[in-house]
Amino acid sequence: MFTIHKKEIVWGGRKLTLETGRIARQADGAVLASYGDTAVLCTAVAQRQPREGVDFFPLTVNYQEKAFAAGKIPGGFFKREGRPTEKETLSSRIIDRSIRPLFAPGFRNETQVICTVLSHDLENDPDIVALVGASAALTISGIPFMGPIGGARVGAIDGDYVLNPTLDRMDASDLDLVVAGRSDAVMMVESEANELSEETMLGAVMFAHREFQPIVQAIIELAEASAKEPWDLPEPEDRGALEAEARALCGEALAEAFREPDKLARQAKVAAAKQIARDRLAEDGTADGDAVDGVLKDLEKNTLREATLSTGVRVDGRDTSTVRPIVAEVGVLSRSHGSALFTRGETQALATATLGTGQDEQIMDVLEGEYRERFMLHYNFPPYSVGEARFLRSPGRREIGHGKLAWRAIRPLLPSKEEFPYTIRVVSEITESNGSSSMATVCGSSLSLMDAGVPLRRPCAGIAMGLIKEDDRFAVLSDILGDEDHLGDMDFKVAGTERGVTSLQMDIKIAGITEEIMRVALDQARDGRMHILGEMAKAISAGREALSDFAPRITTMTIPTDKIRDIIGPGGKTIREITEQSGTKIDIEDDGSIKIASSDNAATEAAIKLIKDIVAEPEIGAIYDGTAVKIMEFGAFVNFIGKRDGLVHISELAEGRVATVNDVVSEGDVVKVKVLGIDDRGKVKLSMRAVDQETGADISETIAQRDAQRRAEREARRAGRGADDGEGRRDGGPRRRTGADGD
Repeated sequence: MFTIHKKEIVWGGRKLTLETGRIARQADGAVLASYGDTAVLCTAVAQRQPREGVDFFPLTVNYQEKAFAAGKIPGGFFKREGRPTEKETLSSRIIDRSIRPLFAPGFRNETQVICTVLSHDLENDPDIVALVGASAALTISGIPFMGPIGGARVGAIDGDYVLNPTLDRMDASDLDLVVAGRSDAVMMVESEANELSEETMLGAVMFAHREFQPIVQAIIELAEASAKEPWDLPEPEDRGALEAEARALCGEALAEAFREPDKLARQAKVAAAKQIARDRLAEDGTADGDAVDGVLKDLEKNTLREATLSTGVRVDGRDTSTVRPIVAEVGVLSRSHGSALFTRGETQALATATLGTGQDEQIMDVLEGEYRERFMLHYNFPPYSVGEARFLRSPGRREIGHGKLAWRAIRPLLPSKEEFPYTIRVVSEITESNGSSSMATVCGSSLSLMDAGVPLRRPCAGIAMGLIKEDDRFAVLSDILGDEDHLGDMDFKVAGTERGVTSLQMDIKIAGITEEIMRVALDQARDGRMHILGEMAKAISAGREALSDFAPRITTMTIPTDKIRDIIGPGGKTIREITEQSGTKIDIEDDGSIKIASSDNAATEAAIKLIKDIVAEPEIGAIYDGTAVKIMEFGAFVNFIGKRDGLVHISELAEGRVATVNDVVSEGDVVKVKVLGIDDRGKVKLSMRAVDQETGADISETIAQRDAQRRAEREARRAGRGADDGEGRRDGGPRRRTGADGD
């Protein structure tokens, strides 16, 4: 019925299968990629005609996880998958950044890659499988893709690199690194690391590059058997004459504009120079508008690149390794728990840190199962940061990706939950932007956390490295500007501490970079990072000892696990009453630990007392404040500790004889009681008369002495009445009646 092509290899100790020809046959390219029991269907489709009026490649990558892949039914009211999760967005970005540079120059056809997770074995992360499958689908599709590429994840466990570690082993890894590339060069890097050296990070990247070579070869062999005919692309238009004319009209003006150090002024001069050429060429009528714009864009790019390569001086006057001026400030917002303003040149991030309780943790619902996240970092990029006015939208892929990069940089440095039992949220508002706002977020986040009193292991800083490469000439640029990012070949972000790297991210626009370039970039980034850390230390260098007055104080106490349900109460009634009465937030763990959060010490003490009253066991001989809750003929029941009641017998209400209970106590009276004993059934015997009801003092000894004295007196009287008094009485007996003369 149809022809199936399949390629199988053993990779990292598990079988990898690439299959095409059975599913999604109307797509330009479709590959079912399986690794272990994880399977992802990857499809690639491109429109046959270019998209008009665009000067960029309109590529869309969608990675999507289906709940059925893990045998789950989605949560929520509609019980179906909704908007992309953070994991889906980040995986889509990883695939996009890996493949985008490899499409034919000038290709402007709408292209879509969809990777659908069909099965997840809860061992092998589907993102690497999707990356490999997307590369294979594009390679066999006939779409002008200059692949294939391979990809791999690398962990570092017990000092050794591990290829594609399973999900359960990642907890023990000091590294989570994803690398993609062709057979001869690296295309994309994304990582989180536990303060590893630059040499270790570079070794991991090159280890991944070596290990995914069998993937590249397997895709080539699959394509040899099943690839469609390559698309015919129109010959690129000869624009030599137009380029020469444009250079003559505005080349000098552009070169002059790129000597302007101020961003907005430079942009205005560049726009003015290009407009002059645009107007003159339009008057001649020798080329259409799109062709003119394309030529001017290339001229702008070449002018910046050549000036940097030939002189070593960049558009703002710096050399290739100098970092822009830095100003670091903390405590800039009076009511926040921690805040910082980090300014580097014309890039600025306002970062705030907020401390919360366990109730503020984010519940993450993923294919592997539900878990709680105690550290959140959110990045926002408002339009005013680049001097624009446009519709303010919810965070998109870029904002989510930049926030996650900063999150990866900071997370390895956070104290454990046992050391610092707070939920932490950092928000970075980019207030100015001219290059590397994500790395400004790393610096600002580190400062704001220390300002909030979070005991970071060490301060963290980030720097973005750029690249301009023409043939064998190249220049690695520290702390790149927006123009250098836009018109250059690489955006290589490195974050870490004075001891090592905590995060890497690399995007390139050319067909890969070599180990030599990566080594230069990492070494240059280390020098820049040390400089930035020194500037940050002028503001703050470690977490403050005291929290903000507005931050909650968390007090931890422990109760027996069999008392947890007593604290929670039926339907959570008891815990709600405690929080409402005390004005605190309370979190209870399964091990019996309780965290009480409040900025008011009195409220915390009130909550502790309420909890102790519930879990405390009556102590024989102890004195408690109680309330009479029920009056009986034989005594009064008194609630004296939590929900615990005890009986004060009528004989223990007061000294002396008590005719009726109501003579001494009424329902609702607040009294002081002493625990006399607890019987085998747990019933408590209480005494009021053993306690001074005004002072609360234990007067049981005094009462005992009085009782003993009274008993002695009674015995004495009884003994006196019983003695023979010579008048016919003995032992207290009645006088005997005799005759009149007394005989």
